[in-house]
Amino acid sequence: MNKPSFAVAFLLAALTTGMRTGATPTPPTRSPRHVTKTIVASELKVPTGFSASIVAEDLGSARHIAISKTGDIYVKLAKLKDGKGIYRLRDTDKDGVIDERVGFGDYPGTGIYLKNGYLYTSSNSSVFRYKLDENGEVINPDQPEKLVSGLIVKERDQSKSIAVDNQDNIYVNVASDNDACREAGTGKGMMPCPILDSAAAIWQFKANKPNQTYADGVRYARGLKNVVGLDWNPVSNSLFVMQHGRGQFHDFYPQYYTAKQSAELPAETMYEVHKGDDAGWPYVYYDQIQKKKILAPEYGGDGKKTGGEKTIDPAVAFPAHMGPNGLLFYTGTAFPAKYRNGAFIAFHSQSAELHKGYLVAFVPFKNGKPSGNWEIFADNFAGTDLVKPTGPVQHRPCGLAQGPDGSLYVTDDMNGTLFKIAYKGASMSPKKAASTPKAK
Repeated sequence: MNKPSFAVAFLLAALTTGMRTGATPTPPTRSPRHVTKTIVASELKVPTGFSASIVAEDLGSARHIAISKTGDIYVKLAKLKDGKGIYRLRDTDKDGVIDERVGFGDYPGTGIYLKNGYLYTSSNSSVFRYKLDENGEVINPDQPEKLVSGLIVKERDQSKSIAVDNQDNIYVNVASDNDACREAGTGKGMMPCPILDSAAAIWQFKANKPNQTYADGVRYARGLKNVVGLDWNPVSNSLFVMQHGRGQFHDFYPQYYTAKQSAELPAETMYEVHKGDDAGWPYVYYDQIQKKKILAPEYGGDGKKTGGEKTIDPAVAFPAHMGPNGLLFYTGTAFPAKYRNGAFIAFHSQSAELHKGYLVAFVPFKNGKPSGNWEIFADNFAGTDLVKPTGPVQHRPCGLAQGPDGSLYVTDDMNGTLFKIAYKGASMSPKKAASTPKAK
């Protein structure tokens, strides 16, 4: 997968968060005619009966993604590309390759969500929506309605991921910029943690009310250090979120944590959250090895003391530092029955414990609740052996979306690649496809 056509640099989200008026969409551009390379099991590893292909490249820092009922793909960018932060992608001749791109929105960000005839998007400080026509296409791309503004933006973890429920409520992640709510330069935790007043939480706003601020919103669930992946579960009719866990146990607390323990703790956690819930950050964390909520060392913990009796338990725990950036509940019927109503998670980094990462995982659900162990669904986006790497990581999965045909789409915000994973049947015998060089 280490091909010259892929960019090398991964660019962090830009700090530009405001939106200029009068911006116009870029005119449609057609991609050069070429056949994209089909990735087979020896490269991108998917279960038997599935196939994976690249449908678009060179998208920039592609974060979250939404797909209309007609198959138009809307991608949110963490950094502007040709002055635009959103791209509408279209396969005009239905050959499986994106050949038309239209850019609009002059603000970078992560969040994008389709619901009830609107495209909802976010910058790092605001939330917008665009009215769609009957074909699922944005009507006035240069005139979004601003729903929320003034969300806190710090130097780290700026993404404002979003989800919309069935009652015209929109949920927005506001992350902490302090990994453990420590006093600067010390291992002492601030008590109470002042960050919880305006961050480290999911805020609920109205999805149809313009010009809202913090004062108009509700702090829906707190104690969540950073949630990049979140989705509304239509079966349980509730919000599920993926929390990035804290780190750096060993730096101030070597008497309690070895370097190895610091690399393998705490768990990355999935939560089902309801109004008023507290997931415990920064006071407690979840130890997936002990299977307990442990008191953080900044607040008197020693790696063994439990805490957080009044905080919610995770629905699923994953190995540390894998960076869950995307969450999608699969509602299609194209995949085998085991995947229906289950959750796909895009992991953006890797686990020192497993020597695995840069993958898409799957959690089976039954009646709206996890019903089995998580498993790796699509692996080797990295394109190199993570135990003994022979080259740089090639792709970092970030966003997930379900296409009209039930296929799964995965964005890569490192090199701007868009993958499609489809099911062809258990009897399929994959063969390596010929690769045609890209047109110059």
